[in-house]
Amino acid sequence: MNASTAQGSPSKLKFNLFAHVKYEHLVAGISGGVASTLILHPLDLIKIRFAVNDGRTATVPQYRGLGSAFTTIFRQEGFRGLYKGVTPNIWGSGSSWGLYFMFYNTIKTFIQGGNTTMPLGPTMHMLAAAESGALTLLLTNPIWVVKTRLCLQCDAASSAEYRGMVHALAQIYKEEGVRGLYRGFVPGMLGVSHGAIQFMTYEELKNAYNEYRKLPIDTKLATSEYLAFAAISKLIAAAATYPYQVVRARLQDHHHRYSGTWDCIKQTWRYEGAPGFYKGLQASLTRVVPACMITFLVYENVSHYMLDHRKRQLLARDLSEKK
Repeated sequence: MNASTAQGSPSKLKFNLFAHVKYEHLVAGISGGVASTLILHPLDLIKIRFAVNDGRTATVPQYRGLGSAFTTIFRQEGFRGLYKGVTPNIWGSGSSWGLYFMFYNTIKTFIQGGNTTMPLGPTMHMLAAAESGALTLLLTNPIWVVKTRLCLQCDAASSAEYRGMVHALAQIYKEEGVRGLYRGFVPGMLGVSHGAIQFMTYEELKNAYNEYRKLPIDTKLATSEYLAFAAISKLIAAAATYPYQVVRARLQDHHHRYSGTWDCIKQTWRYEGAPGFYKGLQASLTRVVPACMITFLVYENVSHYMLDHRKRQLLARDLSEKK
């Protein structure tokens, strides 16, 4: 973050930063994350199973394609099988999006000096998004480890290994310590670039569109415009950064052990070549693009509603005080 954008002592900077924190962004982000997760979790589960399928681990089921995976899981594990890992996914997605939007808007508004109509440009948007992503991952990585492992309990024998989210957290901590809860953290940090690219693209598209219409850049858009910009930004970010997600999922998988991130990359390249880093891409795009569209649409509408409500309350209070 550019410290030169604020004036005063360190304590004044801290005060100014926290003055820009708005809980509305947290609530709106949680709402968007939970909504998209409830609708699209089965596709997330299939994506993870494709990503960890290295062709050498017998305990991981083989699927011929997206349709085959869906029907096989439903036939063998029932409807509940399609929602394995949904609890930590809801917690993870809701908390991640909530924290991310809150951190991002706090940092962005701080850089803007409180003027939300001031354009930042691609570099500062990416910087704010990268900082937000790093903070969010630090707080939520254990939830994603649990989600991955619950999604990979593929049969009756392994389903007893973790009985649920809390049991999984306790077992991983007991057997592997804090390090186990932070498996995949390094590629996850590399994946901060995904969010930075996505948010930079999304913000630049919104700003350019509003400037084209000669309106303030924070003007509320139509539903179709939010959906289009969210989809475009997600496609660009996903195409650029998908391999890290494969590496991260494999490091978090308990069926196969790697000595570290580099070992996982080397083994994937050795046995599967470049296509190995893009396993599950179809399932991922099928899920993440509509998920992003739902998340951003819900977030934008909830945040605008709550922030407008806050402005109306403050205006009413000011008027009553003047009387």
